[in-house]
Amino acid sequence: MSADRQLLRHAVATLAYRAGKALRDAPPHFGAFAVAPGSRAPGQILAHMGDLFDWALSLARGQHTWRDSTPLPWDQEVARFFAALEAFDAYLASDEPLGWSIERLFQGPIADALTHTGQLTMLRRLAGSPIKAENYAKATITAGTVGAAQAAPRLEFD
Repeated sequence: MSADRQLLRHAVATLAYRAGKALRDAPPHFGAFAVAPGSRAPGQILAHMGDLFDWALSLARGQHTWRDSTPLPWDQEVARFFAALEAFDAYLASDEPLGWSIERLFQGPIADALTHTGQLTMLRRLAGSPIKAENYAKATITAGTVGAAQAAPRLEFD
């Protein structure tokens, strides 16, 4: 596997770690929480993130398939998001050729999902359920670890 492809897999694992922290132990009302009329609720953001990785997989396969999903109940949407990450990462881990460049895969779906992870983190605080800050440079993040189960934080702070 090329170093670039391995780095892309590490980026996906980083997203899984950070998103997992934003999604884990969210209060029951969080999926529908809205800060203002017309703003996206966390459930809608998460559905979009799942769509991003369905799209990423289609791009990696040389296609361009996009869909806007109706959000599922929160726990199901969390599971769908991580399943989409796992499918994309499995393709990256394979010997299959990439239909789009590594750079475009990063700048499109992965970078967009990182932005939305930040939104979810901010919305957790606004919803009264903040997550602890963390020194992510010290986190245990490994390419291929992209499911909901992630390593415990190593250095959190308030």
